[in-house]
Amino acid sequence: MKKIIFTKLTGAGNDFILIDKNLNKNFLLTPEIIKSVCDRRYGVGADGVLTIGDSENSDFEMEYFNSDGSSGMLCGNGARSIIKYAQHSGRLKKSKTQFKFQNEFFSGEVLDSETIKFNLNSPTKLKQNFEIEILNKKLSVSFIDTGASHVVLDIDENGFGSLENFPVVQFGKAIRESKYFAPLGTNVNFILIQNNIVNIRTFERGIEAETLACGTGSVASAIIGFLNGKTSSPVKLKTRSDEILVVNFEYKNNEFTNVSLTGVAKIVFEGKYIIKG
Repeated sequence: MKKIIFTKLTGAGNDFILIDKNLNKNFLLTPEIIKSVCDRRYGVGADGVLTIGDSENSDFEMEYFNSDGSSGMLCGNGARSIIKYAQHSGRLKKSKTQFKFQNEFFSGEVLDSETIKFNLNSPTKLKQNFEIEILNKKLSVSFIDTGASHVVLDIDENGFGSLENFPVVQFGKAIRESKYFAPLGTNVNFILIQNNIVNIRTFERGIEAETLACGTGSVASAIIGFLNGKTSSPVKLKTRSDEILVVNFEYKNNEFTNVSLTGVAKIVFEGKYIIKG
């Protein structure tokens, strides 16, 4: 019987189990363990798993895995949460930090005891305002990669009612699995913009459910809103958890630079998880 020493964190309601490699020597994390520990009824419960380890050229190295065991994409709220933990564990000697994720270096900053800023790379693969047919409805959507692939659908522009009553899981799952974004699929964001505030709900690939917040999805939605003339930097986003995320960016010569995501990240509790078998 083995035990995982873990820390539970949340970034605007997007929750994570963090495994510190320094506290879990020679521990092998498998997709089966990830699924088990993220289970909300039989495990700890989380949207995903973060690991933090030492890095020769930066403050730490980050890994991220979705609750279904998959990996390969950036998690904005996960990055903010791991910066919070890095400060808590003594890895940071100052408020600003640089860390490694998938052989790239990213940066961030601890603004106060709970507010964390994460700096993202410039977005790619932008495709704006194109038509798809989902559930026998023609929809106008946009696509952008902010470290993870995202579809953004403005429910007002598509003639739907309130965001509160919108069937996010039904449409999110259908878009995520559709032929338009095969074979990898995509995350899907549903937004309603009012007075430069983006109300957002997200169906996340790899979790296969709606989450209370999505960092890279918030960045994607803020940028698409800007390109459609409905937002300006800084953009406030009201997430499903009712917490606010703020996206900043600069736009010049058809390029987005200095992209950042800011919001609250908290340590919820620490514990040990028993691995059976």
